[in-house]
Amino acid sequence: MKISGLQKLTLLDFPGHTACTVFTSACNFRCPFCHNASLVECRNTDEIPEEEFFSFLEKRHGILDGVAITGGEPTLQPDLLEFIKKIHDAGFKVKLDSNGYLPEKLAEILSSGFVDYVAMDIKSSPENYAKAAGLKRIDLSKIERSIGTIKNSGIEYEFRTTAVKGLHTSSDFLSIGNWLGDVQHYFIQRFTDSGDVLSDGYEAFSSEEMTSLLAMARIHIKSAALRGVD
Repeated sequence: MKISGLQKLTLLDFPGHTACTVFTSACNFRCPFCHNASLVECRNTDEIPEEEFFSFLEKRHGILDGVAITGGEPTLQPDLLEFIKKIHDAGFKVKLDSNGYLPEKLAEILSSGFVDYVAMDIKSSPENYAKAAGLKRIDLSKIERSIGTIKNSGIEYEFRTTAVKGLHTSSDFLSIGNWLGDVQHYFIQRFTDSGDVLSDGYEAFSSEEMTSLLAMARIHIKSAALRGVD
């Protein structure tokens, strides 16, 4: 397992749990607003040996109760399932982040019984998905299969969209709501410039604008909420 980064403590990445966050490199999307550009483009070459990570984890019993795995896109890692099983066998819960573009791999992992929470990014409305994902074209059937797998998995889950001014409009969130239907959790996150963004020139919506986007999503998704908004 190629571990390209480790955040040793997070109270945010794994809802309801004290966790660490493992970052993987490489991604099959090129979202222009991505805040982990160095991971997406594999510019972060300082890998953490798997043995070093599990040595760290062994010392965190009673302090951490979970591990969040994010990227990049974790499902690109060929040994992801084995890595998740090791974490599970070590006595920690697992949260997995994914863009859902490898539906068969995602389904295999979720059916394993080793994942406790899954989060999938919904990049935009179906009409604007390719643009938000930074691709010339996209096979939406892959996204839809992953959405269905997650909704029927029996695992706690969330869908989430990072709202980016100049890339999203209120109509996108109305369309997303209609597309997803009512789900366990749906969050609209405010874009933030991490300093490691794939493309420059993007801005965040104001708090008032974010509230308006939420109102559109809530027409279809009663559980919709804002994240990262005061």
